[in-house]
Amino acid sequence: MEPAGDPRLDVVTPMTPGNAVAAIIVVDGRYLLQLRDTRRGIFFPGVWGCFGGGVESGEGELDALTRELNEEVGWAPALHSVHRFTRFDFDIGFAGLGTIWRVFFEVEAPREVLHDLRLHEGAAVDLFTPETILAGAVPLTPYDAFALWLHINRRRLRP
Repeated sequence: MEPAGDPRLDVVTPMTPGNAVAAIIVVDGRYLLQLRDTRRGIFFPGVWGCFGGGVESGEGELDALTRELNEEVGWAPALHSVHRFTRFDFDIGFAGLGTIWRVFFEVEAPREVLHDLRLHEGAAVDLFTPETILAGAVPLTPYDAFALWLHINRRRLRP
């Protein structure tokens, strides 16, 4: 039986973590984010996050990103505008799943792309300023929040 109520409070629907890719899409200094669907069985339903998703078997990181962006918003960025930004590794050995990773790409997008996007997955899409993100004014998936924080503060980081 499916639990009732807020899907963010669901602690019983099975989920299958896996390797994933995500796009930190920058449009005129603001970040283009997706409001995640409010359905059970997905990570962080009903909060904002980067576009992206799972990497399919035999698929490369960039191929997965291109496929995900096409599936989610019907857009294929110019490859010269896509740059690998960072990778997070998550040890899920406690659940018998080993280690999975999430690779973030920085994607510089022209303002015109906003007119061409057609949301196929998620509840909404919007642009957010770095200040809005840093102030915690919008609920974000935790891993995307950290990647965005790193991106916003990348020039401040020192060896």
